Amino acid sequence: GYETIMVNCNPETVSTDYDTSDRLYFEPLTLEDVLAVYEHEAASGAEIGVNVQFGGQTPLNLALPLKAAGVPIIGTSPESIDLAEDRKRFGKLLDDLNIPQPPAAMATSVEEAVAGARKVQFPVLVRPSYVLGGRAMVIAYDEDTVVRYMKEAVEYSQERPVLVDHFLEDAIEVDVDALADGTDVVIAGIMQHIEEAGIHSGDSSCVLPAVSIAPHLLDTMREYTFKLARALKVIGLMNIQFAIQRDMVYVIEVNPRASRTVPYVSKATGVPLAKIAARLMTGRKLREFLPENIEQKSDLGTGNCYYVKSPVFPWNKFPGVDTVLGPEMKSTGEVMGVADNFGEAFAKAQVAAGNDRDKPNVMDVAKRFFELGFKLVATHGTADILERGGLIVDRVYKVKEGRPNVVDLIKGDRIQLILNTPYGPDPWFDEKAIRRAAVTQRIPTITTLAAALAAAEGIAALQQGQMSVYALQHLLASRAVGKV
Repeated sequence: GYETIMVNCNPETVSTDYDTSDRLYFEPLTLEDVLAVYEHEAASGAEIGVNVQFGGQTPLNLALPLKAAGVPIIGTSPESIDLAEDRKRFGKLLDDLNIPQPPAAMATSVEEAVAGARKVQFPVLVRPSYVLGGRAMVIAYDEDTVVRYMKEAVEYSQERPVLVDHFLEDAIEVDVDALADGTDVVIAGIMQHIEEAGIHSGDSSCVLPAVSIAPHLLDTMREYTFKLARALKVIGLMNIQFAIQRDMVYVIEVNPRASRTVPYVSKATGVPLAKIAARLMTGRKLREFLPENIEQKSDLGTGNCYYVKSPVFPWNKFPGVDTVLGPEMKSTGEVMGVADNFGEAFAKAQVAAGNDRDKPNVMDVAKRFFELGFKLVATHGTADILERGGLIVDRVYKVKEGRPNVVDLIKGDRIQLILNTPYGPDPWFDEKAIRRAAVTQRIPTITTLAAALAAAEGIAALQQGQMSVYALQHLLASRAVGKV
């Protein structure tokens, strides 16, 4: 057997439970501290392998320095990890594999950033390289925003350039988790995001299996996943983020590590992904665990149920914070809803997350809520659109237009659900005021039309009666997996 040793700087995680590993070190994840732990453990003379796949971005950044210091890294090689992280080399790999990616540029000066944005065309996503949780990212719709970002928001150098990507507006984002042993690949799950691309993957709800993606697009993502896993010689877990825009699949990024979605996919499929990945890193083969999936080139199954993952936000702990979602991560946890239909699964996830109080594209959403029995209230511009579509709407002033305005209605407890979708550059004053008032009054706020449609499906499912309750053990009993 193997002895497991955990190095973790966060005492709040499950991985620091007393029975998770044989030994636990509460140390910062820096090169110096990890080396000190390695040297202490190596003094016993036992053969040691270091796994950097299960801790997010920080351990990945240590892979090459640890190897240079003589530490054996098991699983995907540090060179492959660096290839996936290096924007220029990874872009060439995608070109060689004939896999589309959004137009991109790199910049080490204000002038280069502006020129890059012009080249790839606005809107652009501007971000530092090698970042955690989408920090310091911004979606820019004009050159002034790019200049301001480069002067105020980030530090950059030749070794750490700023990345300027064309932003795929109104695209569907998809997460794919996969297991690989260097030769064989099994897709664990293809998760459709409910919010559009541009929302950090940790802040977006997602559903497994996908509910509205065409079969040929799913096949394209499978093909790209197989190609990338083999090209990067992945051993263990990998995560790929795709975007679908106008029937074209683009690769946004590849992470040769365990994603935050692994526990969610493991629960949905009944397959212990992290456990199998650890075995693969020790030299065992995927065919030992999932031979049928390899032979049939099939994804792991989820039975007859839908599994919805939704983020949990700490808005109540930060009064006045703007609740609009973007490329920078704001959630602090996540929950899962399970049902035999998407609407009920989404509703369960929203209840678990604490959201349980009962323009061109806005018509479909508004009609759906009107059919569910909601009374519609809108500011004048939106009300004009809805009335032209035949809906009855109560008009209300914007914050700067007069009283009573929308914030007055929120504070007067006359609103039960808010749909507020900022579009284009930075949100206007009244939009921020609406969302801040909503946080204070604890009123659920939805900031994308896609999430609003999903919420309508959830409310419709709730109106049909009580929610059904399942035990995961019973759902997974019929999908037994070979011994790991």
